[in-house]
Amino acid sequence: MGLIQFLSSKDTPMSLQSFVAPFIVPPGKKISLAKDYDPDYHADYLTKEDAQEQLREGIERLAKFQDMLYAQNTYALLIVLQAMDAAGKDGVIKHVMSGLNPQGCQVFSFKAPSSEELDHDYLWRSFKALPERGRIGIFNRSYYEETLVVRVHPELLQAQQLPAAMKDKRIWKRRFEEINTFEKYLVHNGIVVLKFFLYVSKDEQKKRFLERIDRPEKNWKFSLADANERKYWDDYMQAYEDLFNHTSTEWAPWHIIPADRKWFTRLAVAGTIYSKLAELDLHYPSVSEARKLELAKVREVLENEV
Repeated sequence: MGLIQFLSSKDTPMSLQSFVAPFIVPPGKKISLAKDYDPDYHADYLTKEDAQEQLREGIERLAKFQDMLYAQNTYALLIVLQAMDAAGKDGVIKHVMSGLNPQGCQVFSFKAPSSEELDHDYLWRSFKALPERGRIGIFNRSYYEETLVVRVHPELLQAQQLPAAMKDKRIWKRRFEEINTFEKYLVHNGIVVLKFFLYVSKDEQKKRFLERIDRPEKNWKFSLADANERKYWDDYMQAYEDLFNHTSTEWAPWHIIPADRKWFTRLAVAGTIYSKLAELDLHYPSVSEARKLELAKVREVLENEV
């Protein structure tokens, strides 16, 4: 079932779940990226135009949820975006969040840690960037890089200022456990954690890299280092798979979003966010009788102005 069904006037929680279900990594179940997920999956959408129309409708509905989220000031939403280069993270942020109120959103892009950040634990900079209640926070890459790029490039781990005894073979399992505990802590404090992996194929990444070279306005988005990382593609896929199998939890499951078709990627992310917000008890704050009387007096004063 596509997003078009649950954005109709007959939408139900079940239809929401049906749309999102193919993307979820079931907690406690071992998955295989190659066998269980298809980067070219696009549900029952046949054209880009169909998906774009539904995305526009979805964004309008997301904006209403965001307004209630901000007014209620009880929950926060943390969106974690992970992907290989050129999978479309920036495009998702631009197109999915475009119709929302900038006052209620904040985006943090996590680059290689600075010397100050390396002097702290690896979650320190993420704590500093968490969204306030009522807001939507987006992590463009995240603390999960510490179990991905650092794992694929062991020299980065050796350069970290950790006790030598902590750089053993169990470090990745410990970090998975630490991250799971961190995310459970966030959820228990009203911060909903929504995690996305934009799953692009190696062939599609190559196509997008070549496009960045051919189009002058895209040149700035490409570097030789991006191409060199393709040598480690299989290592990254293995690291991601291990990550999903250890950190897709009941309180913060992973969503693997097909990314070979950008238009479907954006629709799938929007639909998943919509589904999650629909689960929350979002509403505008109720007004007391005393407050209603006060507002009535204010109205009377305004209407009687000369």
